[in-house]
Amino acid sequence: MARTAKPRRICMLPPCTSFVPAASADTSTHSTVVLTLDEYECLRLIDYEGADQAACAEAMDIARTTVQAVYASARQKLARALVGGLPLEIQGGSYETCDALRPDCCCAARLRHGCPRIIAQKRSEHTMKLAVTYSPDGQIFQHFGKTQAFKVYDIEKGVIQSSKVKDTEGQGHGALAGLLKGWGVDTLLCGGMGMGAKNALADAGIDIYAGCTGAADDAVQALLAGTLAKSDAATCDHHGAHTCHA
Repeated sequence: MARTAKPRRICMLPPCTSFVPAASADTSTHSTVVLTLDEYECLRLIDYEGADQAACAEAMDIARTTVQAVYASARQKLARALVGGLPLEIQGGSYETCDALRPDCCCAARLRHGCPRIIAQKRSEHTMKLAVTYSPDGQIFQHFGKTQAFKVYDIEKGVIQSSKVKDTEGQGHGALAGLLKGWGVDTLLCGGMGMGAKNALADAGIDIYAGCTGAADDAVQALLAGTLAKSDAATCDHHGAHTCHA
């Protein structure tokens, strides 16, 4: 008797499930490549979110060897569709959708720039480059768009390896997202910020802890200890309530 495959957990369904080559007016004679939903999820987590295979396995609740097989199949299908100019559909597969009622579910607190479960695992197991809006007295500067410096920390497996204060080079507001991305920053602690800057940071793949106050070094230590509360709602019109505390 064949063994029933364990359903793979899916945290995000694709916004589009059918792709047709623009150069082909008639696709009736073309074979369609079918990418299953679990294969799509594997591609999303590894190639889009930047997770490694271990983190992907944890997110999908499957073995790492299964991730390797699913990922290889997905990449081969995607290559066949692109190279052959074939229609691509995303459907079917052995999967179950993530339960948004569970407090640890990705869907319960999904960010535009990534899955909280993956971000947390990457933070604990890998290197992280963290930036804090910085004032000369060592405090967290309270207006992201007007900060004149960032203190940038290199962190490995939850331990600060080095830190350096870096000038913003006269840039401000949304342009700072590109500056931080160029430095390799993946996490930001700051005071308030406007929605435009928040969206630019999210598009750059930078995890945001807004509304933070106090000493920069203390806030970073609180983040690494898991005691820094996060507020995604903290926006700034030059003044506002800051709600992120160690």
